[in-house]
Amino acid sequence: MNETNKSSALASLSVIAAGVFWGIISLFIKNISAYGIDAMQISLIRMAVAAPLFTAFLLITDRKKMKINPRDCWMFIGTGIISIVFFNICYFYTMIHSQASVAVVLLYTSPVFIMIMSAVFFKEKITPVKIISLVLTLTGCVLVAGLAGGGYVIKPFYLLTGLLSGLAYGLYTIFGRVALGKYDTMTVTVWTFIFGLPASIIVGKPAATFSAVFSSPKLILLSLGIGVFSTVLPYFFYTWGLKRMDSGKASILVAVEPLVGAVIGMTVFSESRSPAKLAGIALVLAAIVLMNLPERKREIRE
Repeated sequence: MNETNKSSALASLSVIAAGVFWGIISLFIKNISAYGIDAMQISLIRMAVAAPLFTAFLLITDRKKMKINPRDCWMFIGTGIISIVFFNICYFYTMIHSQASVAVVLLYTSPVFIMIMSAVFFKEKITPVKIISLVLTLTGCVLVAGLAGGGYVIKPFYLLTGLLSGLAYGLYTIFGRVALGKYDTMTVTVWTFIFGLPASIIVGKPAATFSAVFSSPKLILLSLGIGVFSTVLPYFFYTWGLKRMDSGKASILVAVEPLVGAVIGMTVFSESRSPAKLAGIALVLAAIVLMNLPERKREIRE
């Protein structure tokens, strides 16, 4: 294997690793929630671990990238509070109260919201491929949620919070697209977490949360795990790989996340494995791949 092929293979493995690390987050959420810690508190834990680590890394490696214009704070309010904090709470709530496999698939309705919002705010065209992907995603979600057969039927409120997690996740792309027009990727990430942490503190009952965490060595390890293994490490793996391949390919490879999440839910947590649910997962994954294929081809031609 020559150096070019080796570098390409490592980049692909790095992006896949990011998807796997994001996909295993249910292992931390389910175990932390077993101690009576709710979704808002888990969001605080995740932000409290990741924000200082991201900030310390940037201060050590490239302090200049910490600088932002105060007038641009609205961008990071968007990425950090409106998107990340709201996404964390909705996603964790859905996962705790329904099924991990259902929560992660509903999260991946985000491309649908991104497509619609991009058309509204950035005047992007809604192509036939995007419409097909939209139909596949919606059909897949109906099947996964048990609304068209299957042994598990999600409660309407949990379906709503699952879809809201997808919307909030999609909002990060919208706000992030604006911020990335002025700032480095790492700058956007660090300030996203810096702005998100205070919001998490407000809603996350910090005294009760940290009292509970530090009362149990296992909870300390789980808290470090969700911050390091399902937040900081996957970001670095994804960024490293993204710099060495086109974004379309990276988006396809990282789609291993919902697959890993679904597999963990159905194996580790013994969640339902009905044919309808499996078909729904396959449809959502197919939609993710389909929505990214045109971009990939276009970048290769250019």
